[in-house]
Amino acid sequence: MTAATAESADIQEILRLLPHRYPFLMIDRVVDIQGDKHGVGIKNVTFNEPQFVGHFPESPVMPGVLVIEGMAQTAGVLCLRQMSPRERRRAVYFLTIDKAKFRKPAVPGDTLEYHVNKIAHRRNMWWYRGEAKVGDTLIAEAEVGAIITED
Repeated sequence: MTAATAESADIQEILRLLPHRYPFLMIDRVVDIQGDKHGVGIKNVTFNEPQFVGHFPESPVMPGVLVIEGMAQTAGVLCLRQMSPRERRRAVYFLTIDKAKFRKPAVPGDTLEYHVNKIAHRRNMWWYRGEAKVGDTLIAEAEVGAIITED
């Protein structure tokens, strides 16, 4: 793979890389992967997801924290793809969430795109800037950081 080559990760690869499972897996695939520098996570929002039972049944809205979690999971795929299989067995934890802004809600029927770009990487810590979009509309943004630790 060269820096100019964009790749993708399907659901099977995501499941191999991330520890998250239903109902907390917030991405269906990752496209436009450019090493650990950039990627776009895709989430198809559907009404039958458990968060819509209580948030809010009469007017379902994707919780903002889950939108940010989708950004973080997208960034996690980028980081973990760069590691050896032995290194991937480590635990990944949120370190920071900064500059979060919610501009418009995501609702069932939307296809969320999590555009993430690496800000920094030091030792076992990674920081990304994420933008959540529905079509061309920016609905949320944040900077997220994570630490990868020994099990």
